[in-house]
Amino acid sequence: MMSQDLLVDISESVLTLTLNRPESLNAFSADMILGITNAIKEARTNPEIRAIVIRGAGRAFCAGGDVKSMGSGGPINTYDFIARLNECILTMRDTEKPIVAVVHGYAAGAGSSLALAADLILAAGGSKFALSFAQVGLISDGGGSYHLTKLIGPYLAKQFYFSAEPIPVERMYQLGVVNEIVPQENLDEEVRKLAQKLANGPSRAHGVQKKIINRAVTATLEEVLEMERISQPLMNLTEDHKEGVTAFKEKRKPVFKGK
Repeated sequence: MMSQDLLVDISESVLTLTLNRPESLNAFSADMILGITNAIKEARTNPEIRAIVIRGAGRAFCAGGDVKSMGSGGPINTYDFIARLNECILTMRDTEKPIVAVVHGYAAGAGSSLALAADLILAAGGSKFALSFAQVGLISDGGGSYHLTKLIGPYLAKQFYFSAEPIPVERMYQLGVVNEIVPQENLDEEVRKLAQKLANGPSRAHGVQKKIINRAVTATLEEVLEMERISQPLMNLTEDHKEGVTAFKEKRKPVFKGK
């Protein structure tokens, strides 16, 4: 299902999903969420796609839920919408391809949750995270309270959600939430370079590494060690591993094919 609320582009093995409701700071619509989910599901089985970028059109990454329409649909509509958002977040987690969220302007409400569900966050200087649910008498959704608590601990997570005050990207970088801050004017180029580096990497290894790290958040050391023990022999069989070893011996840069 295609929608003007989401622009989909595939170039140089990178799938770029652009939230496209700039007039509302890319506030979520049902079609937008469904579009993200379906595009990422399709990317799972497309060997030509080796990295995924999620970004926003216009002045912001994403304002989250559309406040203008809140209160008009009733609890059943909210329940159904959150179910759709949950499917999107779980699809991002379960997709064994690296996902980069590109934040500029504001990542607010569930828009911040969407960014936190990515594997890496690249942000423009001056951007802000606004965990603004409490301003409209709501709790977090989209898994934000899960991801943020794992990253910064329960006390700061409570502070941020209780206060609902915008958090400068520099603070989020210091806390280890954001991977890199770049000047706004360099954002497009830096996104392109990062996405291309990921797409040119050993895709099978990246996918398994993502899966293990995600599990490591709640797993025991013994469980992680066992996952590594089972997975590493399979990595030995990949063409990318053989290419990496050969390139090392030949003192050249490896050319990975994601196989």
